[in-house]
Amino acid sequence: MARADSCPPPPDPVLTLDYGSRYTDDSETRSEIDDAAEAEAENALQPVDDFIRDLADLANQVHLPDAPQAEIADCVARQLATWARAGALRDLASPTARLTIGSRIAGLALALRQTAPFGGTPEDMEAVRAWLADLAHAQMNFWEEDAPPGASRGNLRAWAALGAAATADVAHDGILRSWAAWSTDYVLCTANPDGSLPQEMSRGRLAYHYQLHAVAPLVVSTRLLHDHGLHPGARCDDALARVVAFTLSDATDGALTRARTGEVQRYFDGTSELSGYNFAWLPAWLSLAPDPGLAEFASAYAPLASSKLGGDQGLIWLAGPL
Repeated sequence: MARADSCPPPPDPVLTLDYGSRYTDDSETRSEIDDAAEAEAENALQPVDDFIRDLADLANQVHLPDAPQAEIADCVARQLATWARAGALRDLASPTARLTIGSRIAGLALALRQTAPFGGTPEDMEAVRAWLADLAHAQMNFWEEDAPPGASRGNLRAWAALGAAATADVAHDGILRSWAAWSTDYVLCTANPDGSLPQEMSRGRLAYHYQLHAVAPLVVSTRLLHDHGLHPGARCDDALARVVAFTLSDATDGALTRARTGEVQRYFDGTSELSGYNFAWLPAWLSLAPDPGLAEFASAYAPLASSKLGGDQGLIWLAGPL
């Protein structure tokens, strides 16, 4: 974890992202990985994701007892301002980069959201707010004008909405907040009566993986928007509660998703295991809907952390780790 009192320089800003889909061209469910394409995407994104991870670790320190909050906040803003002034992430040179940048915007903005109340020079904060707002507005335009119809109903739009909601909080941008609420509501209201998300259920053996990948931004966006009197999914039979219930009900063996897809899911076929990362959204949900039984379930997966959700979610939403 970086020390706030030393404030190391950030990694070199990543100006351009250009990579293709990580799935094979003939995978109708987009569940078969092309190893070479995946390696190319991971290599392109690693410097960005490493920066977001380190930034989240640093920002989380403001929640610790006797933390030097002003120093931490100054450091987070200074590191982000280096990327902002360089115009980082403005050149998204491939459709896949435009589809997947939303979660990175979310991670950057959610780090700043934790520290903004405690410091950051006016010059740094102005540069970062303008940069994040530009990135988020570009995403808003992309999802309304150019995004593929299927993706527009699924987890990638949900992540873009979280990026917009988090940026709206730090940039005081009502347009982004309204779009985040609309997009979160739009995805939630596609949910089947049982709470499964149809776009994610189309992903074969990765369907439950993508249900989890969608529920994280849907929950955290709703938590952010709730503070502004907005309630995505409320108009469609309390969709978020249904989505959460389905996701948790299938966490033991994936039977519900298997029944929908006809395929054993990756977390239950011996190739992968569920972890705290998969359930990092639970503290945000528990802050909206307290449930002692669910808190006990969540504690079994602690620590509940995801850098693209801002790091340790217990520190952010429950005033302490589970």
